[in-house]
Amino acid sequence: MAYRKSPAEISRLDAARERLVACATEVVAEVGWSQASVTAVAAAAGIAAGSVYQHFPSKAALAVEVFRRAAEREVQVLGEVLHAPGDPVERLARAVDVFARRALENRGLAYALLAAPAEPAVGAERLDFRRRYRALYAEVVREGMALGRLPAQNAEITAAVLTGAIGEALVDPLGAPDADATEELLADLTAAALRCAGAPTT
Repeated sequence: MAYRKSPAEISRLDAARERLVACATEVVAEVGWSQASVTAVAAAAGIAAGSVYQHFPSKAALAVEVFRRAAEREVQVLGEVLHAPGDPVERLARAVDVFARRALENRGLAYALLAAPAEPAVGAERLDFRRRYRALYAEVVREGMALGRLPAQNAEITAAVLTGAIGEALVDPLGAPDADATEELLADLTAAALRCAGAPTT
């Protein structure tokens, strides 16, 4: 008869896995993907390096899990803002502000998600999540056009430009913290995003 884990054992393993992912996320935020070795993550979690492989078959698999969870949360937050009631242009402006503000509040992790050199498996995940960001932006741009709040345009192209430009605009600030410039940066980035979509300026 095949061995079956007891509910208590499954619960213990799940809790250990969750702690491992949380510790790995902290390590990545602090030192980046390249230096987030299995040994470093294990040390942060207070376990032996070999124990990591009880939960993940490789460093790449652990890195992908860290990326997916962190990026998924950002997509969820962006979606909540963009799908909220109200004017689509105002929602677009708020979404850009919220996305950038969250990135600047957790610079190390945001840089890892947006731009830090990573293994190919993480790079593939990054591309997939960019597609999801583009889909969200395209949706609100199409809504803005339908309501006459934005000019006729290729919503997919505009969404791609917004996704790329917002991320690129944040790369240097994330790598060189400057708290005094944060509000100015957020205002300029939001204004640039609205111009990109063709929103009327005041």
